Amino acid sequence: MTERAPTPESLNLPPDWRIAVLTGAGISAESGIPTYRGKDGLWTTGSRDYRPQDLATLRAFQAMPRDIWHWYFYRRCGCLKARPNAGHAALADLARRLGPDRFTLVTQNVDGLHLRSGIDPDAMIEIHGSLHRMRCTLPCGPEHFPLGDDQVLADRTEPLTDDAWSRLKCPRCGAMARPHVLWFDECYDENLYRSETALDRVANAHLLLVVGTSGATTLPLMMVRTALRRNLAVIEVNPEASAFTPAVRAHDRGVWLEENASTCLPRLAQALAPVAEKRPATPSRAVRP
Repeated sequence: MTERAPTPESLNLPPDWRIAVLTGAGISAESGIPTYRGKDGLWTTGSRDYRPQDLATLRAFQAMPRDIWHWYFYRRCGCLKARPNAGHAALADLARRLGPDRFTLVTQNVDGLHLRSGIDPDAMIEIHGSLHRMRCTLPCGPEHFPLGDDQVLADRTEPLTDDAWSRLKCPRCGAMARPHVLWFDECYDENLYRSETALDRVANAHLLLVVGTSGATTLPLMMVRTALRRNLAVIEVNPEASAFTPAVRAHDRGVWLEENASTCLPRLAQALAPVAEKRPATPSRAVRP
């Protein structure tokens, strides 16, 4: 169903309105990022098949760190092959139009596609971390460090070499490194994932835009509840109903756009921050994830 995109006027926003955007797996699925659900999501280690929910845990990493890194190298390869879609591009464009004081992107996605679309890293909070970074297991500090372009595996049957394994060390202290991602048996943390900052940005916004998330984790739920409690305008873009949809539809200032992100967001970005005239595009510097 295609609806007319809401405007600042229809949402009753003030002249210098601020927006917080929350994105989930739905926007990346349109770029071909697999969800690792079902049969194709199983990962074989030894004689056992594991679900992603079993592997993406601190407990699993402590028991078989090399196998977990093997899985993440394979996942990285799929993410690096994928390309940002029109939805990613529309959000990056909206961020440039509004500027960092009025735009914040909070993403649950660890694939790095938002950064590759050219969005300003200072305008984005990765509340679940990034597949493309690692950090110390001790830890010796909260810093995280980039993985190399060669630290990938295109074939899931290809082994993780001794050389690749030996490089997975903290650059500061030499201890074992781990993926810089939030695992299922871990909690949100301000120092690592800026979770409190994300909530604060929502609380101080005038509009919350929710894109392609099911609402299955606690912080996104808290973000939406905060927006509703503070009577912010809330727009949900999702082709399927989520855990948020009933509350958004019941909200006086809520709008559910039942569409894919790549179809809806370009039109929505133009409605929220119109471009008066077409000028030659200045290539943006895409940031490496």
